Order: sequence, then C-alpha cells, then structure tokens
Amino acid sequence: MTREQSRRTGRMPGRRSVLKGLGGTAAALSGMLPRWSAADDYSAMYATAAIDWKQFSGQTIQLAGAIHPWSKAIGPLLPQFTELTGIKVVTDFRLETEFLGALQIKLARGSPTPDVFMFYGYGLGIAAGWLEPLSAYYADRSLTDPAWYDEGDLLKTALAYPLWSDGDRYAFPITSEAMTLFLNSRALAAKDLPVPQTFDELLATAKAAKTNDMAGIAMRSGATGDSSAPPMGFVFSYGGTMVKDKRAAFDSPEAIAAIEMYGRLLREAGPSDSGNYDWYRVLNDFIQGKAAMAIDSSNFATDISNPAKSRVTAEAAFAAFPHVVGRAPVPYMSHWQASINAKSQNKKAAFLFMLWATSKPTSLQTGAAGLATTRISAWSSEGFKHAFGPQAAEAALTNLQYGNVDLTKAVIFHAQSSVILDAFMIGVNEVVSGTRSAKDAMTDAAGKANAAIPG
Repeated sequence: MTREQSRRTGRMPGRRSVLKGLGGTAAALSGMLPRWSAADDYSAMYATAAIDWKQFSGQTIQLAGAIHPWSKAIGPLLPQFTELTGIKVVTDFRLETEFLGALQIKLARGSPTPDVFMFYGYGLGIAAGWLEPLSAYYADRSLTDPAWYDEGDLLKTALAYPLWSDGDRYAFPITSEAMTLFLNSRALAAKDLPVPQTFDELLATAKAAKTNDMAGIAMRSGATGDSSAPPMGFVFSYGGTMVKDKRAAFDSPEAIAAIEMYGRLLREAGPSDSGNYDWYRVLNDFIQGKAAMAIDSSNFATDISNPAKSRVTAEAAFAAFPHVVGRAPVPYMSHWQASINAKSQNKKAAFLFMLWATSKPTSLQTGAAGLATTRISAWSSEGFKHAFGPQAAEAALTNLQYGNVDLTKAVIFHAQSSVILDAFMIGVNEVVSGTRSAKDAMTDAAGKANAAIPG
C-alpha cells in the first residue's frame, strides 16, 4: 500500500511493506531470521564474535542517561555484560531534564566521566569536542567483528542518523521512535467518534471527547527544549522547518499555522495545566485514563500496553500521526543516541560496551522487553511483537516511514540546538497558555534564537 492509498483509506501500510521501506532485507522479511527464545543461550551468540570480550576485564565504566525506555531495558542486562567482559558498569539514570543539565556541566568542565552517555545535542557535542569519533574503533578488528555486528541489520534511518559532515560517527543510535497518536478507544466509542486522520479532525475529536474528568488530548508544552518533539511534528507536517540555512525558521507562515493548531488543541481540549506538561505527565495521564488521546513517542507503547502500569491496556489504540489535507504527515522521528566521552580514560571498554548494547543478541533481549531498537531482527522478533503490541509496532513503523531524518538532523545536530529548541518551546508555551498569538510568539522566539547563533 502506498502512502497516498493509506491516506485515502485510513489504513496503515502493512508491517512487512513498512519494514521493507525502512531497510528490511529479503531474509528478514521472508522469515529466515534466526528465532531466539528466552530459553536460548545468548552467551553462545556472543561467543560467535571474533572479539576477545575479556580484553578489558577489571575496568569500570560509568553509564549515564535519562530514565527512559532504553535505560529501563538495558539496565537488567548489565550483569550479563559484566559476566561476559569482566567490565563493571556503574549507572547514573535521572529524569531527562535533570540528566541533560547535569551532563552538559560535567562535559564542559572536562570531566572524564561518564564514560558513556545518552545524548542528542549532537552538533553542540561535536563542536565542543565532548564526543569521541568512532570510525577508528569500528575499523579496529580487536574491537569489532563486522560480520557478527552486521550493520545490514540496522534500519536505514539508524545508519544515516549518526553520520556527521566529516564522514565520521560520534554516537551509536540506541532507539527508534516517532511521534504517534494514542487513543482510548472506549472513550471515543462512547461518543461515536472516529479515529482522526487530519489535524482538523483531531481538534474536533479532542473537543468532543473532553469531559470534566478526561482531557480530550494531552501533549507536551513545557517551556524547555525537551518538550519539543510533538510540536516539531506539527511544524513539519504543515510544510515548515525548524532550521533553514542554519538559522531558526519556525517563524514561517507554515510553522505559525502549525503552532496555532497545537495551541488550540491544548487550550480547547487539553488538561487545565497543559503548559506544565512534559512527557512523563503526558504518559501518566493517558495510562491513568485521564486523556482520551495523546501524541508522543512510539516508545511509550510498552508502558501503555502493560497492565501492571496502565489502566487502559484493553482500550488503548495506536494510529498514524495526523496530517494536513492534501499533505502526507511528517511526524518528528529520531534515534536517541549514546556517545563516548572524549575525555574518558576507558574509551575502548566503553566502545566494547556500546557494541554489545547495540548488537543483535542484546537487541533481541531489549526488544523482548518492549524497546523499539534500531535492528530489523529485533523489530521482526516474536518477543518484541508480544511486548510492544502488533498495532503499536505497525503504527510506529508507519510513522518512522513518514518521518524525515534530514528535517530532524537539521535542528537536533545544530551546534546551537539547545538554544533553538528552548526558544521554540518558550514560544509554544506562550501560545498554549494563551498569552500571545502564534504569530507574535513564533516570530519573537525565532528572532531570539537567531540572535544567539553566531554569524
């Protein structure tokens, strides 16, 4: 099914066709992948690598990151890595805003720790010299067995994402995510509401679904850059861009129209204090049955589908990102990445850890825990489909296919990305709160961002 056909019918393309578009090999799509179950001996899979896993035995590395689906999935496997390599991993996982703030302070001071860290301010990190270039490590046959690691198993976007303009890589992609529409099907059915496909339909549905006890929709709108992913998808889908010619460009007519719609959705159908919402609150409202719809990361499907965490497991549904009439949706998509500290005293041990963490056998295990990894084999596995849910997986793959990696990289990899995104979200927050019009807020926000960009 083509994208145009899916827009007309409201149906998402099948899982197989989407995987093929994202880089699935014939073997992956014909069921020829090895099927590993929880009973399989993963240690035997690691043993097939032409790598001396014990070469850095006795070293200790520090891993830092956000409290996030990746850290939740990789954490329980760390003892396995220590047993395999003799390398001890000390973790420092915090709420995302706190983690990112503390990390930049440490890196700016030249701290040798953490050795490995989740990171998305790619351009800033490279320009500041914080991130270790990785090509030499990939080329070192004592550290990497290319046939075993098999980069052909990576999604195409994951292969393209970390490539910098100098041709080097400074990070490992660790997740695959795209903004996805979550729906409480029971709440919509109670008022005979269809699944919205366009932004106008989304607004009408959200307003109709809103009650005294349930918001019609929940989305992030806190005045910090880490809330920017959902509204960026609105900007892209309206035909705008965040950055053009290395300058902030979210004051365009398209971007202003997008943020006007974003603001209307939350003002007219969102929670009363929408302006304070980060992704934690969006997810919590949806899984507690306090929001009829939400738009956020596809990775949240694991918690939404887990009855131990969610009150809406039975009625939760997942759908494609909305679109403007006559346009394809362009949800924000990205890959969280992990980088090695350029000041680390344990760079090779850190590289070995990241090679292990993103390998096929580890990805099969994190996938079985519900993590949307970067590997086709993990997306195709029965363990992932069971943990993530088949409809959620299809929605995530559809939205990844609609996403535009170049639009994402233009802003996320910009050397002033944090400045740009903070300014953008201050403007969005003002629109959501109703204190300023979208035109005034976005024009002022882009001006402030550009004033801070050298040149």
